[in-house]
Amino acid sequence: MKAIKQVAIIGAGTMGRMIALQVARYGFPVMLYDIEHDMLDGAKVAMRDYVSEWMSDGDITLEASEELLARVSYTTDLQTAVNDADLAIEAVPEQVDLKRKVFKQLDAVMREHAIIATNSSSIRVSLLEDATERPEQVANLHFYTPVWHSPMVEVGGGTQTDEAVLDALTEFAKAIQILPLRVQKESTGFIFNRVWRAIKREVLRVADSGVASFEDIDRAWMIKFGTNDLPPFAQMDRIGLDVIQAIEEHYASESGDPADLPPPILTDKVARGDLGQKTGRGFYTYPNPSYAQPDFLEPNASD
Repeated sequence: MKAIKQVAIIGAGTMGRMIALQVARYGFPVMLYDIEHDMLDGAKVAMRDYVSEWMSDGDITLEASEELLARVSYTTDLQTAVNDADLAIEAVPEQVDLKRKVFKQLDAVMREHAIIATNSSSIRVSLLEDATERPEQVANLHFYTPVWHSPMVEVGGGTQTDEAVLDALTEFAKAIQILPLRVQKESTGFIFNRVWRAIKREVLRVADSGVASFEDIDRAWMIKFGTNDLPPFAQMDRIGLDVIQAIEEHYASESGDPADLPPPILTDKVARGDLGQKTGRGFYTYPNPSYAQPDFLEPNASD
């Protein structure tokens, strides 16, 4: 198995651009690909903003930031994106058919030794691997957002993934300062997302059934577990409510249980286009959500 030296990221959305930045920060040249020029333009702006935050916090120097950003290239041509890549990380929406289409396209244009990995947060590799002629080189490499504040990645395979591929991805994760968590057995949702799925499924049900407001559920969470991390509904807003819906629908398609389908409190928002932080409105309104206000946890806050 050849060492991973150059990386292609397929999809310039929130996760794709964050992964690209993390990879570039630790010395790897990166090609960021998307079919839309506007997505790439948005990624450039967002990545510069992230780097500016790091500079403001004293985490990186101006010289290092310029070198980092110079390691990222952008393209709407798939062949250009993967021409020299040892690893392609797919970060497109959570839809099996779309991912299979992307995997088939990657398989046709990537070098023979290259690894194709999905950043899927719920879809098992075995549902994707046979879209390629290299199932032994297909794997899962699931990052969490924001990547540098949640420095872990789940490394797992399908039914035919070569152990050497998983070892190479494990070493790659360490090289970009991310803790690799090995998924030892295929499972929808992998490791942490199985736990997170149970949480988000239940909080959505509690709010949808009228037991409590989503704000009070988040208040309870913040008071019980602290305010360093976002509470459940704020977390869903950051991920994107359309992404949350797609993941929940995937779980339901696997279980065959209608009770696993996402409830109206989520699907109605997605239908209206209220997708969370990226659209300015989800469960909360942005850029100044109420959960971030000083009085959110005060005794009279829920009056």
